[in-house]
Amino acid sequence: MPTEKCFAKGSSAPGPVPKDRLRLYSMRFCPFAQRTRLVLNSKGIKYDTINIHLKEKPDWFLEKNPLGLVPALETPAGEIIYESPITCEYLDEAYPEKKLLPSSPFGKAQQRMMLEHFSKTIPYFYKIPAARRNGEDVSGQEAELKEKFAKLNEHLEKKKTKFFEGDTVTMIDYMMWPFFERIEVLELKHCLDHTPELKKWAELMLEDPAVKNTMFSGETYKAFYQSVAEGKPDYDLEL
Repeated sequence: MPTEKCFAKGSSAPGPVPKDRLRLYSMRFCPFAQRTRLVLNSKGIKYDTINIHLKEKPDWFLEKNPLGLVPALETPAGEIIYESPITCEYLDEAYPEKKLLPSSPFGKAQQRMMLEHFSKTIPYFYKIPAARRNGEDVSGQEAELKEKFAKLNEHLEKKKTKFFEGDTVTMIDYMMWPFFERIEVLELKHCLDHTPELKKWAELMLEDPAVKNTMFSGETYKAFYQSVAEGKPDYDLEL
């Protein structure tokens, strides 16, 4: 019987990947793994999920991915692909129906450059809540995050499109979305106050079928992040 419960150290390795699908190694609340789940769902690719206990990783998982990180994909041929942008680009190439990346080399390069810029924003989603919990003044960091959000808002204003690279969702939207999905529970929503286009984008993303299929409620995220703050992440929360 498939289980969503996570596999920890000492667990038996799962069997071979069935021929008609992929296997995703994930953690239910990981925003990086959610990127891959969004792409899998958007493209309608059949896959099974094996969730990994990230504090007590099984030895067999470390053999597959020496970095010990999720997401990782495994094909029926035993090929392993890891790192979220790499898994997502692989899926877009291996399953060319409903392409999420542009066909032109420059278009692809533009999305990669944008992702590189956004990767400099991601640490704020972690360090501001952590500093706040420690009773530190976070006003300086919040001002920096607001600046980064303002630049994203400016991009949308200049493009005059609903999403970051057009009027339909593309890869870059899925790469950024998981962090915005958690913005309220991380108490960072006020950083969007002066970015109307970015707010509109976030509202539109909530209507995307792949987003609906992969998201959790604010209450669930709150309970998970509380368990993280207490030093005992509950990866099997609500299971």
